[in-house]
Amino acid sequence: MEFRHLGRSGLMVSEISYGNWITHGSQVEEDAALACVRAALDSGITTFDTADVYAGTRAESVLGRALKGERREGLEIFTKVYWPTGPGRNDRGLSRKHIMESIDGSLRRLQTDHVDLYQAHRYDYSTPLEETMEAFADVVRSGKAHYIGVSEWKASQLREAHALARELRIPLISNQPQYSMLWRVIETEVIPASEELGIGQIVWSPMAQGVLSGKYLPGQPPPAGSRATDEKSGANFIARFLNDDVLTRVQRLKPLAEQAGLTMAQLAVAWVLQSPNVASAIVGASRPEQVHDNVKAAGVKLDADLLKAIDEIVEPVTERDPAKTESPAQRP
Repeated sequence: MEFRHLGRSGLMVSEISYGNWITHGSQVEEDAALACVRAALDSGITTFDTADVYAGTRAESVLGRALKGERREGLEIFTKVYWPTGPGRNDRGLSRKHIMESIDGSLRRLQTDHVDLYQAHRYDYSTPLEETMEAFADVVRSGKAHYIGVSEWKASQLREAHALARELRIPLISNQPQYSMLWRVIETEVIPASEELGIGQIVWSPMAQGVLSGKYLPGQPPPAGSRATDEKSGANFIARFLNDDVLTRVQRLKPLAEQAGLTMAQLAVAWVLQSPNVASAIVGASRPEQVHDNVKAAGVKLDADLLKAIDEIVEPVTERDPAKTESPAQRP
């Protein structure tokens, strides 16, 4: 495993981080989830990402049990706040009330007294940003989080939040966007702003919800049991990639992966790690062997000719519109 600084902070994270959005507490049984976490630890992964909303808070609980007994100082545990975690009007968003209550709930479920990174899961247009950042400052000063991050924030929002964080003297060090060969909306605005501000990316869906693994074939139905067939496991996220033009082009990446001595999945993860602003790529798994396969992308350097060949294949189907970085206009 290789490690990188997260933004311009002193925090080091594993290039491959383990995320449990889809699997823990919903798609796979707990024994399988625990086996995947063990595989991640055995493979050198030290960075684990979750959120209070995943599987209706159950994912945090599963991760907490899976990491129990591990040396806490040797781990980087990340979680998030924003999406609804209950039926009440204040069980969502980035109000002071919800943040202060949510951090305590997350710590209880994760069985730890602090998280290394506490992230705003989306931007909250219903709460003044000053209120949100002041609440995050209190979370940091109480010792419940070491650093603050965000997820899917626009460049302008990053700039405004970073200015407030500097005034409050708290470390805003990361953004967690979707990023892959097929989804490159952060490249035009978010990455330049992040590089200027010292913010690093922890990217999710580097395999475009599994499409870049090559298992979805043009003109054929999705494999039984795959994410595309399960409405509970993000089928709506993957639908945008499931057209024959995209799938045909993805199949053309196979010879390039073979040339590089990589699987398709490894090529996809290695590709996002070529960006110096990307600190870590989040991978999930329902089986331990998937973890062992994905971690082989750490430390891989793709040469310029290979990167150019990839671009030539996927460019016509690549999404680059920066407006696609968005948060709900109203709290969900």
